[in-house]
Amino acid sequence: MIRHIVRFIVSVIVLMIVAALVPGFRISGFGTAIIAALFIALLGWLMEMLFGERISPYGRGIVGFISTVVVLYITSMIVNGFEIGVFSAIVAALIIGIVDLFSPTIKDRVGS
Repeated sequence: MIRHIVRFIVSVIVLMIVAALVPGFRISGFGTAIIAALFIALLGWLMEMLFGERISPYGRGIVGFISTVVVLYITSMIVNGFEIGVFSAIVAALIIGIVDLFSPTIKDRVGS
């Protein structure tokens, strides 16, 4: 349980850092980042339920990247104070993917 909480808090912090680095990506505050991270986690979980383990290991990277872009963009349509354009979502997904490579957990990936 603690591992999931820590992973979630790290996800919120990563979102805020990426928003600070990527032009066209804005989060209005820490509370918005928490709500967005919850929504992103939910959408990521739904994407995994749809695609499951049927995705090949070689295709998983690009599918995970594309799903992260889509999840970020959909989140911007629903969560107030979370704004991101398509190009910014692509750059943010790339950065999040790189950070996720160094994440200590294999399961529970946010947005992929």
